[in-house]
Amino acid sequence: MATILIVDDDFAVRTSLKLLLKKAGFTTFLAESPFEAQKILKSEKIGLVILDMNFSMETSGKEGLDFLKEIKSQKPNLSVILITAWGSISLAVQGMKFGANDFLSKPWNNSHLVQTVKTALSLSKNDTNHFSRKDLDKAYNFKKIIGEDPKLLSILTTAGKIAETNASVLILGESGTGKELLAEAIHQNSQRKNKNFVKVNLGGISSTLFESEMFGHKKGSFTDAKTDRIGRFELADEGTIFLDEIGELDISNQVKLLRVLQDRTFEILGSSKTKTSDFRIVSATNQNLEELVNQNNFREDLFYRINLITLKIPSLRERPNDIPLLAKSFLNNLNESYKREIQISTKALNWLKSQSWFGNIRELKNLIERVFLVSTNSILEVENFEAMQSSIEKKSTKSLPEIGAMTLEEIEKEMVQKALTFHKNNVSKAAKSLGLSRAAFYRRLEKFGLAVNED
Repeated sequence: MATILIVDDDFAVRTSLKLLLKKAGFTTFLAESPFEAQKILKSEKIGLVILDMNFSMETSGKEGLDFLKEIKSQKPNLSVILITAWGSISLAVQGMKFGANDFLSKPWNNSHLVQTVKTALSLSKNDTNHFSRKDLDKAYNFKKIIGEDPKLLSILTTAGKIAETNASVLILGESGTGKELLAEAIHQNSQRKNKNFVKVNLGGISSTLFESEMFGHKKGSFTDAKTDRIGRFELADEGTIFLDEIGELDISNQVKLLRVLQDRTFEILGSSKTKTSDFRIVSATNQNLEELVNQNNFREDLFYRINLITLKIPSLRERPNDIPLLAKSFLNNLNESYKREIQISTKALNWLKSQSWFGNIRELKNLIERVFLVSTNSILEVENFEAMQSSIEKKSTKSLPEIGAMTLEEIEKEMVQKALTFHKNNVSKAAKSLGLSRAAFYRRLEKFGLAVNED
């Protein structure tokens, strides 16, 4: 086990951490100041530093930040975990920019702290080997993810290596690239695979229902609370929670999410008892979160909390050689489901490779399914795909029907209904056509009592 250096001016904190880490099997060295810590770093082989941000009467965090910079200049690969008070999280965010691996707030959750230490140590192992598809399939369970493109294999190699840790993962990529599939694959290759994989579409939860949905509620805690409800974080205990479309979460609920991620505790609505949940968080978005941070639409501290590891899935346009593999896989599944033996010509596969696929894998899959279902031939040709694509494009260029004279609220409701009908219940497209975010669109669905079943 690695040797850990604990740097904190509080004797009680040092002692508490020493006992906790000793119980977990680690050897520790203690220092009450950066000066003492520096001497230990020079004389001992340290695998990780736990560093308090404030010393003595100094509360600006400058001393802690200065020492962090010093550590990173001398030992750039040494893992550092910062400890700070909840009100000083901005200090920890600065520390992350200077190279810290993670941060924890006081008071900490013991099991979460030990997991954080183990994760940081695991990630610090400098293993840069990349696997072939054959090697990946031997080592991990990625059977649902089709492709052999080097960019995809690089992502899968990293995903496989970090799956066994508890590192928070942020998955980036355009809509339809398979972010949820990758999140589930990380879960299936982790020690949590026999526990729940809880999917949450944050773009589909209104701001007023966030706490009820995520933390749960007791019967009678609010007007419509007819029964007790178990929240998503409780369902994800010992498993993985997947927060899709995290960029859609409004600022007020970002604070609530951050608090849960800090110490893995929360309160059920209508109850004063604090519950603890041991979950791994994987998030995904098709938005540029750094840009949202710069626009003050996404909290910087939350951004650093969720992206200890970032995986960016390439678009289908960036991996054209995978298109025939995907097409054949989709066709095989359809043949199996419908007891048919339809094939696809080489020319058709080359035609599919030449398309732009702005809807990525989802668009490719939908097109193949449509052509398969209407085809009476045993081999799918270019003409079949061109005819279907032309039909889809014609439908998509039609204008929304005109609306007669109504009240403003009636107009808004009808526009929402017509947008949903026009875009076949595709919430993303309906919202975009009205100039709304998904979150704003869902708030209008709730406001007007409209239901939607997305495919």
